[in-house]
Amino acid sequence: MLSVLMIGDIVGKPGRMILRDKLPSLINRLKPDVVIANGENAASGKGITESTAKDIYDQGVDIITMGNHTWDNKGIFDYLDQNPRLIRPANYPPGTPGEGWIIHEIRPGVRPIAVVNLMGRLYLDAIDCPFRRADQVLAEIKKNAPGDKEPVVFVDFHAEATSEKETMGFYLAGKAAAVIGTHTHVQTADERVLTGGTAYITDVGMTGTRDSVLGVKPEIIIQRFLTQMPARFEVAEGPAMLNGVYIRIDEPTGKALDITRIMEFES
Repeated sequence: MLSVLMIGDIVGKPGRMILRDKLPSLINRLKPDVVIANGENAASGKGITESTAKDIYDQGVDIITMGNHTWDNKGIFDYLDQNPRLIRPANYPPGTPGEGWIIHEIRPGVRPIAVVNLMGRLYLDAIDCPFRRADQVLAEIKKNAPGDKEPVVFVDFHAEATSEKETMGFYLAGKAAAVIGTHTHVQTADERVLTGGTAYITDVGMTGTRDSVLGVKPEIIIQRFLTQMPARFEVAEGPAMLNGVYIRIDEPTGKALDITRIMEFES
C-alpha cells in the first residue's frame, strides 16, 4: 500500500506556522509515503518565494504544487527551473518556466508517484485545455517511467468551478489514483473514491487563518463587496487551521482504497 498526505493551499505566514506546528505529528501518526502541499499563496498570501518554498520543504513536504498565483513573485522564475519539486500548472503554454509534473521516487522496489498540476479555465486565465493536457501528460509519464514500474498518478486540479473540478475527476477516473481540487480554500465534504479507483474531493481546503475570508482579513473583503472598490489584500491574523486529505492507494493496481479529510486547529 502507498499513502499520500495532501495539504490544502498554504496562505501566508499563519499557514506556514501551523504547517510547522501540525505537520510533524501528522507525518508521525499517518506515516505517508509522500507529502504534497499547494503553496501558491504561501508568500504573504500571494505567490511563493524561494525562502518560503524552502521553509515548506523543511517541515516535511516533498512536492509543492502551484496555481494561478504562480508568477506573482518574479524571483521564483529561475527557482522553478532549478527545483523540479516545485511544479506549476502543466497547461500553461510551452516555454513558461518550470515543469507541470514530476515523477517522485519513494523508495527502491516501490512504484513511484507522478504528481501532476493542472489549472482550470472557468473564471480563471484562458490557458491551454486542462483535459487535453492531462492526456498528454499521462502519455509523457508512461514514456518516462523509470524501469518497469509505471508511476501512480496524483493530480492537483487548481480550479474555481465545482463543475469543472468534478468533470476532471470523472475524466481521469481509472487513469489517476487521485484528483484533488485546490484554489477555493473551503474544504468540501464530497470526498469519495470514484468508479475506477480514483480518490476525489472538490476542494481540499486551506491552511491558514481560520477566522478569515479565504485567508484574507474579513473587513477588507466586506468593504470590497459593499463599495465594489479595489483594495489591497492582507493576510488575516489569529488562530489558524490546517486542511488536508489522506489517501491510501493499492500499489499493485494503482487504485485508491479510501480518502479521509483532515482538519487540524491551532491549540
